[in-house]
Amino acid sequence: MRRPKKYGSGEAKQYITRRAALRKLQLSLNDFRRLCIIKGVYPREPKHRRRAQKGSSEIKILYHAKDIRFLLHEPIVWTLRDYKIFAKKTGRDRAIKDFRNLKRRLAQYPELKIDHIVKERYPTFIDALKDLDDCLTLLFLFSTFPSLRLIPRDQSALCRRLTIEFLHYIIASKSLRKVFISIKGFYFQADIKGQKVTWIVPHYYPFKPHSKEEVDFKVMSIFVEFYSIMLGFVNYRLYHSQNLAYPPHFPVGVLKDSEETLNDESLFISDRIAALNFELERTDKIAEDEDDNVVDLELLEQDGDSRRILKMKKEAQEIARLKTLFKGLKFFINREVPREPLVILLRSFGARVSWDSTVFFGATFDESDETITHQIVDRPSLNKQYISRDYIQPQWVFDCVNKRQLLPTSKYFIGVVLPPHLSPFVEPNRDAYIPPEEILDPANIEVHEQSDEESPEIDVEPVNSELSQNLMDFQLEKAYQEENAEVDQFVQSVHEEKSENGFNESKEKSSNANEKEKRRLHEKKNMSVESGKICKEDKRLLRKNKVDEHRLQARMVKPRHRNLFRKLIREKQVKEKEEWLLKKKRRLIDEKDKEAKKASKKTKA
Repeated sequence: MRRPKKYGSGEAKQYITRRAALRKLQLSLNDFRRLCIIKGVYPREPKHRRRAQKGSSEIKILYHAKDIRFLLHEPIVWTLRDYKIFAKKTGRDRAIKDFRNLKRRLAQYPELKIDHIVKERYPTFIDALKDLDDCLTLLFLFSTFPSLRLIPRDQSALCRRLTIEFLHYIIASKSLRKVFISIKGFYFQADIKGQKVTWIVPHYYPFKPHSKEEVDFKVMSIFVEFYSIMLGFVNYRLYHSQNLAYPPHFPVGVLKDSEETLNDESLFISDRIAALNFELERTDKIAEDEDDNVVDLELLEQDGDSRRILKMKKEAQEIARLKTLFKGLKFFINREVPREPLVILLRSFGARVSWDSTVFFGATFDESDETITHQIVDRPSLNKQYISRDYIQPQWVFDCVNKRQLLPTSKYFIGVVLPPHLSPFVEPNRDAYIPPEEILDPANIEVHEQSDEESPEIDVEPVNSELSQNLMDFQLEKAYQEENAEVDQFVQSVHEEKSENGFNESKEKSSNANEKEKRRLHEKKNMSVESGKICKEDKRLLRKNKVDEHRLQARMVKPRHRNLFRKLIREKQVKEKEEWLLKKKRRLIDEKDKEAKKASKKTKA
């Protein structure tokens, strides 16, 4: 039997270095990187690097050999090679000044088609929706870029068009669920076909080119090239699922790009916002029915005993109420307010929106309209105000959507210090610091007009634990009083029977009855409810027990799992330290606020 060669099998055969892959595919590094990004092939980390690198201890970029063999059969490899041939031939024509031949070759520029790769990577529509988060975040970022050296103008214009189409679907389908304002931008989460899709819309600032090449725009541009094709397919399916015409039909001149539109920043923003303030053309010519979940709720009522069914029913009712949260309200947005996220939010939940028509295109009513219910302002004061409307800050809209109720506007007036803006993307029962503002206060919820139509079948659980404890104490005391009344009534009935029958009974029977009555009274006394006593806990003892328990856990861990155990303990300690620091920070802030209030009272006095 022939002796096998060293590194002829196992991990050495499963992995291949990037240099060997380039030789095998006969491509340059840039073309190979582009091919891997489009096909979804990424470097791998082997379990034993030295074995995978055939004894070498250097850090090399490794790929699965199976992935590289998979790339050998890809048709776009020939297109990438055609690019190389095209560059050589056009360079030769320029060198000899053969412009006639150069013009002919430029007309035959090889086109890279990646439609089949999108279908290959996402066999079903749900698979594409699951990978939509990064796609939307990157395309929204590129839609704000001007024309750069590595980002052509056509690419940013295409990103702009695709993102507008997607936002119009979100508004038409009313699928928005959560929003949050962050330093990075505006976080949005939508429920599309049962999949939660989260993306970021960046804050719009004038573009500042970097002096150093800190960001590789070339690699990002390759991702955008693939994601733009993918989002085009997704938009097509989403529009047809809502019976909307695709490409969407907007008013004339809204999406027609020109030199002024792409160069002027104000026109660039107003163009995007104006398109979001008009209804899309439908293919069925029938208005969308708002009560989509009526049939589903009727089906759920048949199996109403299950807790899971009740929870689903409650969630469906909350979503139905959320879709009409701002229905019947009219909002006017001041010019200093970021319009795009507010227009998306307000129109997604049934409101009518407008702004100053002299500055931005697409306004539907003026500021002087008396039917305006809310005006969104982000400045400390306003000269002219109307009595018939509420002047609020933009955070009110975001907080109302996250709470799924209309909140009181008194905490969001002009110049008022706003309440903390809490993130809806964190779990309420997490093992971390929870700010006190996360505890919901039912008194802060304002009743909406549409909420009267909803059926109040589901009881809201008490949020405050003290209220539930007081209710339980009251019920126990009531039960105790009822029991005492029953015992007294029974004793009284026994005495009446004795008086009626007379004293003909023997002394033995009377003594037995007295003993039974005494026993019953003694049992009654033992069953009485007494007030609890406060038991002080010894913190040192608790700390000692916790340390001993941790030491026992550490001893039980196997030697091969000790590093993992140490890592878990370290992560736990880091979380505890962060929670302690946040509590300390909050305590200092509260003390500072108390001192400021005391100082203000003294100055007033």
